[in-house]
Amino acid sequence: MTFTTANLCDAHSNENHFQIVEPLFMPYGANTNFSGQITTLKTFEDNVLVKTVLEEKVQDRVLVIDGGGSHRCALIDYPLATLAIENGWQGIIVYGCIRDSTLINKLPIGIRALHTHPLKSHKKDHGDRDLLISFAGVNFKKDNFLYADMDGIIVSETMLS
Repeated sequence: MTFTTANLCDAHSNENHFQIVEPLFMPYGANTNFSGQITTLKTFEDNVLVKTVLEEKVQDRVLVIDGGGSHRCALIDYPLATLAIENGWQGIIVYGCIRDSTLINKLPIGIRALHTHPLKSHKKDHGDRDLLISFAGVNFKKDNFLYADMDGIIVSETMLS
């Protein structure tokens, strides 16, 4: 599907079933446009569950991670981004940091994160999956639709075209 978030906003502005994410995120990965149904994950400075979720084979899905906005370590690195691609993930939104950004920027995936950080995360296996999570002015729900490009990120209850 070819889209721009600006065109989606124009076409659906009277429908009130989408939200626009506050412009807090930096783009990473070679795919500047990506979309898919949402899988949510809430974890803090621990990426064990992130790896478990990214190991699942999916089609047209985006992983949205509420990392609590931490700037103390990275939740996504090059091996996890590669794993995501191998298993069909279209993109990842991280309310936190990534590392290995130079390598990730060459990969065919779209990632948005607050910043980069060189320290890897802890391995305590804490977190929750498929809960309603909220950050950047938006409620992210499992199976809602996410659209991202260089202008922004839109979340909708229904598929937009």
